[in-house]
Amino acid sequence: MNWNFENGRIYSVDEKGELMAETTYVLKENGEVDIDHTYVNPVLRGQGVASKMMEVVAQHLREKGLKATASCSYANSWLKKHRDLYSDIISKDIDDE
Repeated sequence: MNWNFENGRIYSVDEKGELMAETTYVLKENGEVDIDHTYVNPVLRGQGVASKMMEVVAQHLREKGLKATASCSYANSWLKKHRDLYSDIISKDIDDE
């Protein structure tokens, strides 16, 4: 998948411009980000796209030097599951979400 990066949004569209996958996040007052939404088009569900998208998001946050919490339940559980690999981008407040 080809990923597009905008402020607060990482997404992929198909050749027709249809949204295939998306993650949105907002900057919090403390300088961290809250991953507040993930979406995978129904035609791609069950193929590991959401996990791959979160890897892209985590790498992007790492490159930007940002830490994250997640009010999105999927993103929150993914970050906790991958805490060892991405401890540098996971906020100490992740367990409070």
